[in-house]
Amino acid sequence: MTKKKSETPAELPVIELSRLSKLYGHDDICVTALDAIDLKIKKGEFVAIMGPSGCGKTTLLNILGLLDTATEGDYALDGRLVTDISIREQAAIRANRIGFIFQSFNLISRMNVIENVALPLNYRRGFRFNKLRKASKVLKTFELQEREYYMPYQLAGGQAQRVAIARALVNNPSIILADEPTGNLDSKSSELIMNELRDIHKKGNTIVMVTHNPELTSYASRILQMRDGKIASDSARSKKSRKPRKRALNAHLQKALKLSREGQE
Repeated sequence: MTKKKSETPAELPVIELSRLSKLYGHDDICVTALDAIDLKIKKGEFVAIMGPSGCGKTTLLNILGLLDTATEGDYALDGRLVTDISIREQAAIRANRIGFIFQSFNLISRMNVIENVALPLNYRRGFRFNKLRKASKVLKTFELQEREYYMPYQLAGGQAQRVAIARALVNNPSIILADEPTGNLDSKSSELIMNELRDIHKKGNTIVMVTHNPELTSYASRILQMRDGKIASDSARSKKSRKPRKRALNAHLQKALKLSREGQE
């Protein structure tokens, strides 16, 4: 998975996996969570990963986010093998280039909203006031400026998840990893969250989302189906299939108006 001479930096996959496996246990008590996965994800893709519980979705996401390591195989991030990246630099990458969104929100209960959002900025040098100001700016984009000094327990589920997304974006990461981001939300809150992720994707961010909900795949540009630690299918969705059918609707409206005018005549 070394860089090819014919490939320019823009053409290199953001994420590239080669025969990547993850095993738990030893000898006779060994469970294969991921089984020799090959995968390439380009910059700006919105990838939805689906599959039954226990198929390896979350394990894969944790490895992509440098929260876990593979047992076998290679993982290259922006053309660099992760095994060649020091632990310290991996921590910096997690803090600055990868944003995490979890199903359980993972907000720190003893911190208020603005402090939770500013938390990733603590890995950077700078004054606390400037970090809080940046967190406040991000919260404003999610219409949460009036909740800055609320505690997590004072938030509704949809609000808590929007805070979690704001925290994931405060460092302007290029990659967003979302693990069941709407799993604990009602349908209205889910739609709001997914619309926000869609807007983030339109700005050029790479998004990898694990979900059990097939309806959410309509937001993705590519769908992976996993089964028994393997990628069972990999399908790309065309831009046309992801757009609302406005032209078709307009055609029906025009036809209805024409019939109405003819009837009046």
